[in-house]
Amino acid sequence: MIPETPSRAGLNPASEAELGALIAERFAARQPLRLAGGGTRVETGAVPGDTLSTAAISGVVTYEPGEMTLIARAGTPLDQIQAMLAAEGQALAFEPADMRGVLGQGGTPTIGGVVAANASGPRRLLAGACRDHLLGLRFVDGQGRVLKNGGRVMKNVTGLDLGKLFCGAHGTLGVLTEVALKTLPHLPDRCTLGFHGVTVEEAVAIFSAALATPFEVSGAAFRDGTAWLRVEGLGPQMDYRRDRLLALLAPREAELLDAEATLALWRELRDLAHFAGTDAPLWRVLVKPSDAPAAARALQALGGEASLDWGGGLVWYCGPGTAQAVRQVAPHATLLRRGGLTGPAFPPEAPAVARLSAGLRQRFDPAGILNPGLMDQ
Repeated sequence: MIPETPSRAGLNPASEAELGALIAERFAARQPLRLAGGGTRVETGAVPGDTLSTAAISGVVTYEPGEMTLIARAGTPLDQIQAMLAAEGQALAFEPADMRGVLGQGGTPTIGGVVAANASGPRRLLAGACRDHLLGLRFVDGQGRVLKNGGRVMKNVTGLDLGKLFCGAHGTLGVLTEVALKTLPHLPDRCTLGFHGVTVEEAVAIFSAALATPFEVSGAAFRDGTAWLRVEGLGPQMDYRRDRLLALLAPREAELLDAEATLALWRELRDLAHFAGTDAPLWRVLVKPSDAPAAARALQALGGEASLDWGGGLVWYCGPGTAQAVRQVAPHATLLRRGGLTGPAFPPEAPAVARLSAGLRQRFDPAGILNPGLMDQ
């Protein structure tokens, strides 16, 4: 449990070496640090200690469009990277969300924050998560040591892939200073099929039918009685897949959104614009897609609203209900926006997993100074 909070000071090391020296000092003194890249992914307000920002450790180290690899320092702004990739007709395939709207934060999202949170948007169901595109990383551990793992290619990988552990650890295993990522070609054409007036059960049935095909659906989301399917690719090939999906799902009628409307819609779905503008608690719930209808209805019975992404594998719930009540319905629920709730934000781990997690933190952060309590049960 995170204790109620204390004073802050802003720490902004300008280099990896400076960061290492700073953490070594805090390790020796057993002083906690609250980590932030742009401070736009999670609510860390109750984490004790001075705020340590990696925003100044910024800049693209190398980008090789022909090799489709990118190495960037952790504090590099995400929009800078996306603009650079777009100029070469490439993109980050995992479509990271911008959570500033729902969290009411005004910082600048960084590539280090994306990796630390394993931030993965609607295209995850086709392209995989952020961690699936991570080739390597450099970081400073809880003793101030600079370490690296992986490289710029996927082949010849030996030993433990630490990137899998660090991606989603929210800085509790080490402070990222540099990440290497795969990039992919930008998909030039896109459209969306919208099925209106459907129940959550019908939406999941639509998703199941579409995702079982080879037509490469890159988005399957549901909110406010509409199931949305996105198709991306090259013109004629995309048109063929769209038409085959329409035939498959007939006689249901679908609204067809063009490329521009598709971009706008999926940006809103990705960034949860429908749950912005309120302070109500916001939960992120992972379920089997077949369990999504029951979970969504049980959560809505608490008095709020639910929407689906990833074909039903991800349920968002915004509304009232204690943590105990939400987790009785959805044990794997993470509290993204507290909205006045207290207690652990992350769901409890199974005992064996909890022992492994504790062992890893003891190994990488033996004094427990990096975001202490953030992911504790």
